[in-house]
Amino acid sequence: MPTRDIWQKSSYSGGGEGNACVEIATHPTHIAVRDSKTPTRATLTFQPSAFSTFLETLKSPHSTA
Repeated sequence: MPTRDIWQKSSYSGGGEGNACVEIATHPTHIAVRDSKTPTRATLTFQPSAFSTFLETLKSPHSTA
């Protein structure tokens, strides 16, 4: 039986109700990312090592993301 994802909102959620951000759900085999404003739409799914690389790229001072 599939388990329900437990989504965690970014600590950088912005002002107001804090819904201008992304949420992640972690699993042993992957990490899912979704837009908190439209939680029923598609998610991005990463292998854990790929997610780490993605985050480091976003943090890079040379990133254009």
